[in-house]
Amino acid sequence: MSLKNKLARMKSHLNVEEGKEKPKLRPPVQSIPYLDEWENFNTTVYKGTEGFCLIREVKYPLDYKHGLYTFKELTHVIEGWNATDYHHPLSSKGYSTSELFFFDTETTGLSTGAGTTIFLLGYARVERDGVIFRQHVLPDQSGEIAFYESFLQEVNYEALVTYNGKSFDWPMVKTRHTLLREHLPKLPSFGHFDLLHASRRLWKRKLESVKLVNVEKEILNIERHDDIPGFLAPMIYFDYVETKKTEGLMKVMQHNEQDILSLITLYIHLSKHLLQNVDRTSTESYEVARWYEALGEKERAVRQYEEVIDGEDEEAEKALFALGIQAKREKEWEKSRGYFGRIKRTRKLIMQAQIELAKLYEHQFKKIKDATFYAEKAYSYIDETTNERLKQELEKRLKRLREKVAL
Repeated sequence: MSLKNKLARMKSHLNVEEGKEKPKLRPPVQSIPYLDEWENFNTTVYKGTEGFCLIREVKYPLDYKHGLYTFKELTHVIEGWNATDYHHPLSSKGYSTSELFFFDTETTGLSTGAGTTIFLLGYARVERDGVIFRQHVLPDQSGEIAFYESFLQEVNYEALVTYNGKSFDWPMVKTRHTLLREHLPKLPSFGHFDLLHASRRLWKRKLESVKLVNVEKEILNIERHDDIPGFLAPMIYFDYVETKKTEGLMKVMQHNEQDILSLITLYIHLSKHLLQNVDRTSTESYEVARWYEALGEKERAVRQYEEVIDGEDEEAEKALFALGIQAKREKEWEKSRGYFGRIKRTRKLIMQAQIELAKLYEHQFKKIKDATFYAEKAYSYIDETTNERLKQELEKRLKRLREKVAL
């Protein structure tokens, strides 16, 4: 049966297969089936203290373009981060290019518990003369010590770059390492840049899903061809364990390779957004500003918001409101009034801005009639979607202001 037909069969029977007992992994093997096919796939055998695993290595030139960027752009964005004087979770300030470790795994399931096994560890690093991409493959359970032993010999980097790796990939490595720790070197500590959270911040409203494959297609201009769906990887691996035929597993390895190369492109793109080295949509600029504000980088946030406020979309008005609140916190009353006064198109924001103006006129400018005017204007925007608590607070404010006016 061809691989294509086999994958179609796997996909159609996915729900049935999930209920079945997984194939038992084979005992230690003395020979390596299809070794010539592995060698033609840039893969060699690593014989460890116990068992063996497979290691594949590929080198890409720095001028290789993957989506929007060539890999040499990574050096430029890291130089950009090193020139900054502020904090950000994706900042690689203090790192060199080769110290970033772009990392992804393929596993036999989605749980991080002891019953799930990693069968593929993939990673890339960008060196002065090219990108070194490497994969460690677990041929069967008997080689797990050799699998991690070979991997840990290579892991001497400072920071992981992953996609949901904080929640899944690295905890999985820790779990398996704990089970085998008597046989393995100590697991190193890393800094960690998880690009899923950044992608979610910037593009969750634009994309139906922030799965990496969607970010690739819609944001990074990366198109995959003849790719294996990631959810089929466990079944393909178990098929390999049974048959030792390489075609399916090699397809999974190519899928993993594309994931990791895309992490490099994505880190470059996100960094350019955060360093203001790329054209951005108003939504992206607004979300970057919000992120800096959440981190307490007020000056940086203000500059980002100011990029947006001259537009004619909702983001412009949200940025105006954020700037109004920030100016109010800094007791810059006139500036705050100016920002709130420019909000005129988005119904919900207009109501909130009028409430803020009412507060300013009552408490800072001591102009009760003007405060009443803005409170009444805010009340006129109340409808069935208005939060009941907000409605009650506004009614209470209006009552108090009208009583003051009547005095």
